[in-house]
Amino acid sequence: MTKAAELAKMGEVLTNSQIGGRRNIVINGAMQVAQRGTSSTGLGATDGYYTVDRFGFNFSSTAARLTMTQTADGPSGFANCLKLDCTTADTSIAAAEYIQLHYRIEGQDVQQLKKGTSDAEKITVSFYVKGNASATYTCEIEDVDNNRYNSQEFSVTTSWTKVTLTYDADTTGVLDDDNANSMAINFWLHVGSNFTSGTHTDNVWHTTATQRVGDNQTSFADSTDRTFFITGIQLEVGEQATPFEHRSFGEELALCQRYCIDLNPASGGQSTAPYLMNGMVYQSTLVIANVSLPHEMRVAPTLILTGDAGNFSVVEVTSTRACTGFGINGMTNSGGGINWTCGGGGMTGGNAALVFVETNLRCIMDSEL
Repeated sequence: MTKAAELAKMGEVLTNSQIGGRRNIVINGAMQVAQRGTSSTGLGATDGYYTVDRFGFNFSSTAARLTMTQTADGPSGFANCLKLDCTTADTSIAAAEYIQLHYRIEGQDVQQLKKGTSDAEKITVSFYVKGNASATYTCEIEDVDNNRYNSQEFSVTTSWTKVTLTYDADTTGVLDDDNANSMAINFWLHVGSNFTSGTHTDNVWHTTATQRVGDNQTSFADSTDRTFFITGIQLEVGEQATPFEHRSFGEELALCQRYCIDLNPASGGQSTAPYLMNGMVYQSTLVIANVSLPHEMRVAPTLILTGDAGNFSVVEVTSTRACTGFGINGMTNSGGGINWTCGGGGMTGGNAALVFVETNLRCIMDSEL
């Protein structure tokens, strides 16, 4: 950032009474936290969150497959980045086809943008990118509540480059003040004509699907040589990009845990069967375990196991029994019960029980947008 830009930003924050406090609305923009694991392969068939926290995928009708990893290959000042490798190419792009990396934001966390009012603010997104070859992709701000879009193209080279994109204020469409998905940052990496056939203009708010992606868009899936690296993602109010706002790992992890909590983190798991939770035998084949979550989650979470029920066991007194099923029991966003079913019976109601899991398997509480 030049001295002139620093002075301009200082004037802006003084005018907006934003002298202190958070600037970056994005959580985990430095790709520090990856509770679900550091690598996931064969992606392309199912939407979801796979490795680096808060960054997920939307896929539509693509035959392409990719690998997503948290990689220690960031630019100066960043230890980590999110890396994508194309492992199966798709050069025949159907009209409705796309690959989209996204970051979603609760409505109550973007009220300071004043969107949909006469005082609406400009928005600046900055990030660092590189790839195996020169490419052009599209970064879009999506107003999910009002189906409005504003996108801009950006270039990728073989060296780390900082990209800064400022989006005009939008006086149409107020964002809901709630815990649902109101705004998203979408990185379009591969896309069909349903989103490219219209006349695209950078930095214009609109409602037309065919204008969402830039005219010079590269397909990430055009070759199995294709790679894409990104880190240092920052979204802030105003038209000046400030230096990336680094937070401690512990603070970033706590923020991520509003959306995802790994009950058996790899960094803390034992080398032999780690105990996950305490419970009580409810009947001969059923243990109900209690979970108190370390942070209030966005909504009552779902339970996701990276193995299957058989990878989990229950210890009652001196007996160990493999689990055959599991399910949520009265779970809220601060905790609740999990049912663990064991085949064969023989447990005694009222006895204490422990649930444990085989090494390196995850037990995830998921509350993502």
